[in-house]
Amino acid sequence: MSTTVTETATRPAPMVAVDDSKPAYGPATEDAQFQATARGDRKGTLKLRGIPTFTNPYEQRKWMREHMAAAFRYFGKLGYGEGISGHISIRDPVLKDHFWMNPYAKHFSLMKASDLVLVDSEGYVTEGGNQAPINEAGFMIHSEIHKARPDVIAAAHTHGIYGKTWSAFGKPVEMISQDACNFYGKQSVYDDHGGVALAQEEGAAIAKALGKDNMVCVLQNHGLLTVGRTVDEAAFLFSSFDKACQSQLLADAAAANGIEKKIIPHNVAKYTADAVQNPHNFYTEFQPEFDLIVEESNGKVLE
Repeated sequence: MSTTVTETATRPAPMVAVDDSKPAYGPATEDAQFQATARGDRKGTLKLRGIPTFTNPYEQRKWMREHMAAAFRYFGKLGYGEGISGHISIRDPVLKDHFWMNPYAKHFSLMKASDLVLVDSEGYVTEGGNQAPINEAGFMIHSEIHKARPDVIAAAHTHGIYGKTWSAFGKPVEMISQDACNFYGKQSVYDDHGGVALAQEEGAAIAKALGKDNMVCVLQNHGLLTVGRTVDEAAFLFSSFDKACQSQLLADAAAANGIEKKIIPHNVAKYTADAVQNPHNFYTEFQPEFDLIVEESNGKVLE
């Protein structure tokens, strides 16, 4: 079924408030799957830290905004910016039907926590954040994802060169590397591109294509979309998926010249995915980049 984008943007219905005060995942120290990815001392006292927990939602909001700003700067380093395109959203831990987005036409590489904009359930800028306009298409996509997926805290979408090039094929990536197994069984394709998402229906169609538990979606002729329980997870998955698209394009080019391509067997891909598909793990994957961004910016990203 084709989606028609109207010239006049239709404001979506308010998002349903979600009680995410208790995360769907347990504490990192008690997560056997996550802890199995590292080795500590013989006494078992050295454990991975994983996603921190908060008792004060305002402290959690500050922490989330800092990590969101760092995610943007990371995207800037990777060359994901293209004019006004590209956005990340995070669900606000204080006002559960609000979320944070990047301001319109602000370069990813210059983003600071104070630049981020708080919008209400209908996409209007509210007090509490930067008083600046946001990207209308970004709101249409992200608001529908947050409505459809209560488990999603953060969503990321840009027009990176490898992702948008691979999106022309309207296919998921193949399991041609261990890193590609990050996405085994968790990727989908939205193959009914309706142009710039200025209507609610286009955002709803994208959210439907993403599905109930997928982490990534190829938006045909458009780009990539990733979601996560933290902005760190969504950012890491985006860069990992974009690299998987790059690897796929290179492998397919070689295969077109007669070089045989080997695909990881399903049982091996599933075994690998079962080991790594964990919100604590994907959060931790981003922390080296977060620390580097803070150091490179002399802490300005946190301001």
